[in-house]
Amino acid sequence: QVQLVESGGGLVQPGGSLRLSCAASGIIASNNAMGWYRQFPGNERGLVAYDSTAPSTVYADSVKGRFTITRDMAKNTVYLQMNSLKPEDTGVYYCFYRRGFGLPLPSDSWGQGTQVTVSS
Repeated sequence: QVQLVESGGGLVQPGGSLRLSCAASGIIASNNAMGWYRQFPGNERGLVAYDSTAPSTVYADSVKGRFTITRDMAKNTVYLQMNSLKPEDTGVYYCFYRRGFGLPLPSDSWGQGTQVTVSS
């Protein structure tokens, strides 16, 4: 099982920026996908950004043009640069790692979650 450690959440004003990081450790498959989900109040969880070694990158419509997912393969780390943040971006952000491609399953590796709060 791959372990994931997240960092970078916090409180930011609308229009501000944050960068989330997620470092993976363990046996990393050459074909893999990493990315971020957001859990909204009420526990619904939705995809924010996805990146695979296929290569393939997918963003939720609500974050296109504002968020950027990048990866440092040497460090097995995925980043989420979040710009022009809005109050509706508030939530707990979870990174994931999946061996192979496709959206993650509950049985894949997940980070511990990091809180992002956008508020004035």
